Amino acid sequence: MRTLLLDGHPRAGALSSHLLDIYQAGLPGVTDRVALADLAFAETAIRSYAAVPEWEPDLADLWQRIWAADHLVLAFPLWWGDTPARLSGLFERLFLPQRAFAYHRDDPWWERGLAGRSADLLITMDTPPLWLRLAWRAPIVHRMRHQVLGFVGFKPVRAFLFGPTRRGGAERNLPRWEARVARAAQSAPGLRRGARHAALQDP
Repeated sequence: MRTLLLDGHPRAGALSSHLLDIYQAGLPGVTDRVALADLAFAETAIRSYAAVPEWEPDLADLWQRIWAADHLVLAFPLWWGDTPARLSGLFERLFLPQRAFAYHRDDPWWERGLAGRSADLLITMDTPPLWLRLAWRAPIVHRMRHQVLGFVGFKPVRAFLFGPTRRGGAERNLPRWEARVARAAQSAPGLRRGARHAALQDP
């Protein structure tokens, strides 16, 4: 199994990065790692899909790494109920029509260009995870599982929620969180992935 770890925190060295360290230590096979903080790209460059700008070198390189991966591990903080703006911008720039997905001409469905890959989400937050699920029904999990990663073919998409991080929560709970991340890494090779599709365009 080839795994890509993507640190989706805009700042290097955050809790997201530490959780990825733990995940990476428990992984068999080949691992690759990229940090959002190290990528140079314009996250607001798209105004219309009718005129999509060329990828910067870092985006072209990241696409190749995603294409080569069997499993994606994405770690990020929950900010205002969503991914950080720069991470959302990365999805906009990277998951393009006719490359990451392609609508059918004669029905409402679409081809998922990244089918055959699984993903794990490591989401840190100030909100208690139980409250996020019971009171708000964890919209970030539904969005990522169905409208972002699932939309382009990642399946299954598992979500691991870590919080609250404030008022010493991260320090008190870190050993338990680390153990949970290690278990996720150990179980990742056993995930059932579907068949890969041919590239919609040359990857």
